[in-house]
Amino acid sequence: MSDVVSVTRDGDVAVVTIDNPPVNALSHAVRKGVFDAMAALRDEADVKAIVLACAGRTFSAGADITEFGKPPQPPALIEMINAIEAMPKPVVAALHGTVLGGGFEVALGCHHRIAAPGTRVGLPEVKLGILPGAGGTQRLPRLIGAIEALKIIVSGDPVAAEKALKLGAIDEIATGDLTQAAVVLAKKVGAEGKEPVRVSDRDDKLADVKADPTAFNEAAAKLTARARGLEAPHACVEAVKLSFELPFEEGLKRERDAFMKLVAGDQSKAQRHLFFAERQAAKVLDMPKGTKPRTVEKVAVIGAGTMGGGISMNFANAGIPVTIVETSQEALDRGFGTIEKNYNISVSRGRMTEADVKQRMSLLTGSTDMNDVADADLIIEAVFEEMDIKKQIFSKLDEIAKPTAVLATNTSYLDVNAIANMTKRPSSVLGTHFFSPANVMKLLEIVRGAETAPEVLATAIDVGRKIKKVPVVVGVCFGFVGNRMLRARSLETERLLLEGATPQQVDKAITGFGFPMGPFAMGDLAGLDIGWRIRKQMGATADGGKADIADALCEMGRFGQKTGRGFYIYEKGARAGSPDPEVEALIVETAARHGIERREIGDEEIVERLIYPMISEGAKILDEGVAQRPGDIDVVWVNGYGFPVWRGGPMFYADQVGLKHVRDRLAHYAEVSGNAALKPAPLLDRLADEGSTFAAYGKDKERTA
Repeated sequence: MSDVVSVTRDGDVAVVTIDNPPVNALSHAVRKGVFDAMAALRDEADVKAIVLACAGRTFSAGADITEFGKPPQPPALIEMINAIEAMPKPVVAALHGTVLGGGFEVALGCHHRIAAPGTRVGLPEVKLGILPGAGGTQRLPRLIGAIEALKIIVSGDPVAAEKALKLGAIDEIATGDLTQAAVVLAKKVGAEGKEPVRVSDRDDKLADVKADPTAFNEAAAKLTARARGLEAPHACVEAVKLSFELPFEEGLKRERDAFMKLVAGDQSKAQRHLFFAERQAAKVLDMPKGTKPRTVEKVAVIGAGTMGGGISMNFANAGIPVTIVETSQEALDRGFGTIEKNYNISVSRGRMTEADVKQRMSLLTGSTDMNDVADADLIIEAVFEEMDIKKQIFSKLDEIAKPTAVLATNTSYLDVNAIANMTKRPSSVLGTHFFSPANVMKLLEIVRGAETAPEVLATAIDVGRKIKKVPVVVGVCFGFVGNRMLRARSLETERLLLEGATPQQVDKAITGFGFPMGPFAMGDLAGLDIGWRIRKQMGATADGGKADIADALCEMGRFGQKTGRGFYIYEKGARAGSPDPEVEALIVETAARHGIERREIGDEEIVERLIYPMISEGAKILDEGVAQRPGDIDVVWVNGYGFPVWRGGPMFYADQVGLKHVRDRLAHYAEVSGNAALKPAPLLDRLADEGSTFAAYGKDKERTA
């Protein structure tokens, strides 16, 4: 039929096969090929049934999102699906791999579904800021019920074939050859000679919510509780609701209207940007072609504290044995106790079984002898952020570790090159900056040293993916990408307090922007003493030399939630803080001491003075080559620091606002405050003058790499 769609025969069954590697995306050529095949087979008298299958590693994993925003080429996906469902002969979908998005919508348009073991099905469109736009919100509820469909659509998470079978989303799990099993099923239903039952004609699974939508509304409220600021989850709820409030055709039309509105909106553009940015972030522009990672079958972690334990859990979860080294048995026991406690929390929440915990704990071995890391393929040092201690450890590791071992330091700001130079093999050394809690947070900043070998870098990237992190390669500088930009923001937080804002006002403005927490609440949660200790090592105060509110709080023993007092008061172990008159008095006194006349500051100014300096610092990071692409910076901030996903990250957000506006506002604040640190970065200034964007700058770098 076409280059990507073929038709073969097995007796009176026609097998239509899509072959569009790597994931059989539903491109125009695929849609037209399937549409034409259905039209031809409809009239062939000797064809009693049809199997729709896909070659390669998976049934279609979804629409071709590179076509989003481009002029549509008929047939549209929904037209193709409608043509399948309207067939007077039964159509059996043979599913394998990851059957997602438009691929699953195609399967829902078929009359029967059979899946290979290990298949996963789902509708992840919400993660791209959209909703299923080819009947998914209308057909899936008719197949499995509105509430179960809502869970799949609003979460965007795939479900395993076994669960899909139990729910009724698929009819069989195949044993043996999938296509042959699908042909057997097709022959069976074809021989019955009955008009196939269309999913769109079914409404038996909707009877309960039609009679009383209370349970549906309660489930919707629970599922969207954490979707603050996001449009797509709420749109998904409304679309699924249409399945039991309106006839199918009208619901389908309203679903499509909602899809078109979302896909044209800024939130979906931001989330689609991040989708591609995450896939690009681990690709190193100057990596020699054919570079292969080293084999990592055993890992060692130095340190069983909060970070060391969390890092170790990642590897145990991936089935990789870990040796954890501590200085004493007491510290080791404490660390193992915390790991087991964390796993048991997962058990209590139904995310893991006790057998899972036992299996993971069996992969963890404790030791107080550094020599026990000698056979590890990857050694990660995760001790305190003190350079002298890290240097001592790497000097020792250089003597112990096998020649092929990759040596990594988990540091959030220290000089990886200085650490690497403590060894005779700096080419085997890099940074792996895990984020706390390390067993939960997705981001992994991989810090490439001046001499890090390509295969060592490739190993860290490969390992990062295996332990389900989002790896981003960055260069060496103080704080790398995330913490360097965070420092630019932190300098302004204290200045805003001195000039007239309160901690609660700043936090409210930033959560209003979309962050889950404001900077002062976050500081109290993490512990103010952490930054204080770092600043003392550097000989700097909280804002680089002018204000010292955070340092004064620490000198008063106010470290945040753990001491019951920080920027806020935490009464009787409360997680949410209350304003503290003592802190406000300290702010007023400090401002007076520096001769600063306090004034009213609006939320818009707060947001601009905290976000725009980060953008400017990001421009410096790009200019220096510390980050390869603007999208890399966005991935860091969304996955590591809670930057709202629907804003796409700081650099994407800057493009949306306009670089000229960002540049001009920074220049304004620099002038009125006399703070030269707020002057826009040279790259930001240049791109603003050119009327360009960070996205265009990134594409230019890709082309010239």
